[in-house]
Amino acid sequence: MKSDFYIEKVERKEVEHLLLTYHYLKDHSKTFRSGHHYALFKGDPDCVLRPVGTCVGAIVFTGIPVPEIAVSAFGLAREDQDGLFELSRLCIHPDVQAEEYNITSWFVSKAIKQFRRDVDVRAILSYADGKFHKGVIYAASNFKYYGMTSANVADFWILNDDGTYTKKSRGGGKGLIGEYRKRSQKHRFLMVFDKSLKVLWKEEKWTNPQTVHPTPTGE
Repeated sequence: MKSDFYIEKVERKEVEHLLLTYHYLKDHSKTFRSGHHYALFKGDPDCVLRPVGTCVGAIVFTGIPVPEIAVSAFGLAREDQDGLFELSRLCIHPDVQAEEYNITSWFVSKAIKQFRRDVDVRAILSYADGKFHKGVIYAASNFKYYGMTSANVADFWILNDDGTYTKKSRGGGKGLIGEYRKRSQKHRFLMVFDKSLKVLWKEEKWTNPQTVHPTPTGE
């Protein structure tokens, strides 16, 4: 029952174990961007002895990843990013996902409402990586769909001394040793609260792929 669960704004350490254990990107990234962290718990919200890391769901809201998104999505100046956020991590423990019908969309809805009470939110962007899922949860949570990101984007991966590679977060690879790797296309979803914002991206009809189910271990 949804009444058995509650949501709290927490520090990064509360959601770190869940995200780095169960989120689908755990094998691609050893960390995640910090921001506004919201955790889903099951049990008594007044319990003062709750151990750290016992959450069963996590959502992280961060600033939009690059300034150019404010330009392309809304026609705003690169420096005008206040109130624009990305839902950059979403994860539910697989056992809870299996036991509780629609728990993920319920969690997203409740967390966004609490986030808006805590912070001035103008719009929330979320991506669904086409390699892993289609964005079923975001569509179910009333985000509007704006198609796929460009297929002609690549990231530079820096070659480390131990032979591994680390993705460079900003800019190209001039003067660095490494390689460019084509970035997978992502489904774009937006939820806009500021009515003065005009979305320049073309809204598209999102179709529920019948053979694909919501990813139980993260969006």
